[in-house]
Amino acid sequence: MKHPAGIRIIGAASGLGAQDHACADGPIAFHHSHAWQALAHHPRLDWGKTLFAPSADGLSPTARIAALCRNLADEVQQTLQQQQFPVVLGGDHSVAIGTWSGVARHLGQPLGLLWIDAHLDSHTPQSTYSGAIHGMPLACLLGRGDKRLLSIGLNDVQIDAAHCAVFGARSYEPEEIDLLQQLGVRVFTVNELEARGFAICLDEALARVRAAPAGFGVTIDLDVVDPQLAPGVGSPEPDGLWDGDLLLALRRMAGLPDLRALEIVEYNPDRDRHAATALLMADLIAQLLPAGRSPTR
Repeated sequence: MKHPAGIRIIGAASGLGAQDHACADGPIAFHHSHAWQALAHHPRLDWGKTLFAPSADGLSPTARIAALCRNLADEVQQTLQQQQFPVVLGGDHSVAIGTWSGVARHLGQPLGLLWIDAHLDSHTPQSTYSGAIHGMPLACLLGRGDKRLLSIGLNDVQIDAAHCAVFGARSYEPEEIDLLQQLGVRVFTVNELEARGFAICLDEALARVRAAPAGFGVTIDLDVVDPQLAPGVGSPEPDGLWDGDLLLALRRMAGLPDLRALEIVEYNPDRDRHAATALLMADLIAQLLPAGRSPTR
């Protein structure tokens, strides 16, 4: 990872894509947390902008999400043009449409993506059970979904399915897995990680996403971690990953020269306990720093 100008944090404060909108408060709450203050003095870290969805004014939630994602894509692209490394903090996972559209536009071609999540987030408007757009962003990045959420970066797909992997999934519907299998995305479920070993599966996932010619990104939905360790999430699912495994994985990825951006989403401060999830977020960001170690642990 070669970004001499440093790391820029970009907040994407929207919960419009989720049924519980409290994730909209995540970036602001984290910015004011003791967890962030422990990192804020670091010379390589800069808190850039925090972006918000436009007010309703007769706009539908989808139109508001699309507007936010366009602004986020512009901010991410500008950050990369300034040779800074973008770290986007959500907000619900619908903001990923903007994050990775901005990276793809900067690169001029689709990138690889490691999608670390308890869910597949690969519904379309035709398959969704809930109508929640945070269940659709990966499908949108792969070119399937509401037209208002497509082609925000490139005119075609933003992510190359052949170089995309979902890691840690444990809650999803058959329509999602069918779509990803049809498109050729590799899904590593929690059951597979337990059966074959975390490190072996991580090696395979990284090999896949790093084969993308333009580089790769990492998006982390905090609900991939067991809710006993990270309770402050929008859609908690039992039996998740250990936080230590996730930290070690990110520390390894942070040293790779083809890593283009990081995204951490679905922080719900209303559900956090003893700042456990905020501290985990700070620890994840700290893995990008030269010392690779957080002052919070």
